[in-house]
Amino acid sequence: MMRGGFILLLGALVVCGTARGQLVEKYEPAKAGCCLASQAKRLADQLQDWNQLGRYHDANEELKEQPADAKRVVFMGDSITDGWKLGDSFPGKPYVNRGIGGQTTAQMLVRMYPDVIDLKPAAVIILAGTNDIAQNTGPETVTMVQENLMAITELAQKHGIQVILCSLLPISDYALMPVSGNPSPAADAPRAKLIRSTGRPPSQIVQLNAWIKDYAASVGATYADYYSATADEKGMLKEGYSEDGLHPNAKGYALMAPVAEGAIAKVVK
Repeated sequence: MMRGGFILLLGALVVCGTARGQLVEKYEPAKAGCCLASQAKRLADQLQDWNQLGRYHDANEELKEQPADAKRVVFMGDSITDGWKLGDSFPGKPYVNRGIGGQTTAQMLVRMYPDVIDLKPAAVIILAGTNDIAQNTGPETVTMVQENLMAITELAQKHGIQVILCSLLPISDYALMPVSGNPSPAADAPRAKLIRSTGRPPSQIVQLNAWIKDYAASVGATYADYYSATADEKGMLKEGYSEDGLHPNAKGYALMAPVAEGAIAKVVK
């Protein structure tokens, strides 16, 4: 009953949100998509696990049944972490990937106990903040992002976990995308620049990175500088190291891996 009510409310909000507040001379409504009821139900289901605690629940339960590893490291982050094949970059290492695409620091903060602390790692390596800048879960102030990172750090340190705070990667406007939006266009199809800097201003990335570096030093955390390893002379993600101007490709991760390994080596003996 509650779910049904939520769906009706959601539908009402959508209608109200699109109303123009005036009569029109010609009836030209927006075309409705297919299967609106199932889409609304799917959205309602997703909102019940807004922080996505279910993503790694089963894997966490499995891992907790195994003997603790004194060199276990959890990689906590968003899609850049989520897409990182840790087994390829760090073969044989007990590194655990707990990245979830699209997440902000607020969502990661809620995941700290089940996805990090309960796994009893020696260290956690945190890459977070680019989606906060992009407002993936709504507008935030710089202070809000900083306080989320502070809370994440304090929780880990409270439980004896070494903290590695990573700088955000730069973005780039070098990538091209099909004008038609088709992900697999013909080779001669027109393409346009994918402008990432609109949603993630480079100046804000630099500002947050400076704070992360200073904060890490002030609380005894280790700073991993992915930014310097992946940025070109213009402060953009190096051309050829990303297919979309945001996420590293295999070459991009190859630049990040030694930075992560060097930071881990400082705190996990």
